[in-house]
Amino acid sequence: MQDRNYMPYTDAVLHEIQRYIDLIPSSLPHAVTCDMKFRGYLIPKGTSVIASLTSVLYDDKEFPNPERFDPNHFLDESGKFKKSDYFFPFSTGKRICVGEGLARTEIFLFLTTILQNFKLKSLVDLKDLHTTPVANGFISVPPKFQMCFIPI
Repeated sequence: MQDRNYMPYTDAVLHEIQRYIDLIPSSLPHAVTCDMKFRGYLIPKGTSVIASLTSVLYDDKEFPNPERFDPNHFLDESGKFKKSDYFFPFSTGKRICVGEGLARTEIFLFLTTILQNFKLKSLVDLKDLHTTPVANGFISVPPKFQMCFIPI
């Protein structure tokens, strides 16, 4: 895991994958703890609200061309990894996914181990690859995709 600090592009790719696939488009319900104004509306204490994580992950002010997969969304001008306050693939607030730290670690370890040991080859021409989810609801279900893992 110490190597992650020296692998900004890999880290950016992992963040962009999570942002782009938008696996969980909405958070769990949260309750407002005090009366608050939001964009001119009064939200009374106790009101249940559900955050649209998609609206943040696809915000074009933070992520230019958000419909396009681009790891540069998470890299600065010098190629170093940059964090984003708009990155919420594990939800937000007190009910953020309790397994976030473990998930981030495992995703990094799985991907880097695969890339160190295999050459990846798509079974279809990449121009014919579609990434639009096949179902949207509580989760966004990505389309099926087959690829070859060729040992190095």
